[in-house]
Amino acid sequence: MKRVFAILLAAALALCCAACGTPGADPAAETAAPAAETAAAETAAPAAPVNLTLSEVTHSVFYAPQYVALELGFFAEEGLNVELTNGGGADKVMTMVLTGEADIGFAGPESCIYVLNQGKEDAPRVFAQMTKRDGSFLVGREDVPFTWDLLRGSTIIGGRAGGVPEMTLEYVMRQNGVVPGEDATVDTSVQFNMMAGAFTGGNGDYVTLFEPTATETEQAGQGYILTSIGAESGEIPYTAYFAMQSYMTENADVIQRFTNAIAKALTWVQTHSASETAAAIAPQFPDTSVETLTTVVQRYLDIDAWNATPVMQQSALERLETVMETAGELDHSDWVDFGKLVDNSFAENAG
Repeated sequence: MKRVFAILLAAALALCCAACGTPGADPAAETAAPAAETAAAETAAPAAPVNLTLSEVTHSVFYAPQYVALELGFFAEEGLNVELTNGGGADKVMTMVLTGEADIGFAGPESCIYVLNQGKEDAPRVFAQMTKRDGSFLVGREDVPFTWDLLRGSTIIGGRAGGVPEMTLEYVMRQNGVVPGEDATVDTSVQFNMMAGAFTGGNGDYVTLFEPTATETEQAGQGYILTSIGAESGEIPYTAYFAMQSYMTENADVIQRFTNAIAKALTWVQTHSASETAAAIAPQFPDTSVETLTTVVQRYLDIDAWNATPVMQQSALERLETVMETAGELDHSDWVDFGKLVDNSFAENAG
């Protein structure tokens, strides 16, 4: 208020001087200064960046577009300061979102289905999808031509029971005539972030690993990549962004800006080479060479792992629910209403 008053006073004095015909005064010059002051006063200061916490299910090249958004400043362009944390599993990510430790979760949407079916009024909702296939690779102990029959009589370290990686593995096994629990054992006792260590330590005959861990295990001579689970499973909404409905309602502009950055990153990755993407995300993987990152990014490009836009399709969600039902983790009567689980409005408006 004081500054506005001072500006008005200066303007009044200038007008007074002009009216009085002050000797040697240039009326244009005298009015220019207060005009500039007024313009400066009317120019709003840039808004401070919005801080938000994002919890990811694991740190993997599978999520390259997200790291592109971070490293190339797409979030910053939207006025967002994103703090990234590694939840170490979809269940832990969901816990962080439910307790308010994270504003946005990034994990398999099956975690949202489980919570929605508990009848919570303020349940998490999916607002953007990144990956459309399983991003894990089956790693074995011998470098041999792969057929699914090799799994008969073996033990596969598959991850947490009820998680999308484990359920997708079982789905693909059944699709190829190998019945989990009958023809082969899927070990679900090993925590997600301990699977590689368990395998290289001598447990199991096979393991499913994300990148760059799968390639690094192979480079270390401790296993061999045999096949892509995602190439076999078909398209499913494998990894998506979600937040509490209350947070989305109160911070709709933040969710929109976040989705804009993800949409831009998805387009960027699709229109740049594997080596360019590898160079962009290299700071996120300081212990992995750019050459290895390039190999890994190309693997994901080859299986068409990433969405073209952040929009989730209902048919894809229904395929995920089929995978969950086949795994015995979801009754058909518990399939969710797409509109209650997913809000595509932010993804559809992203640009």
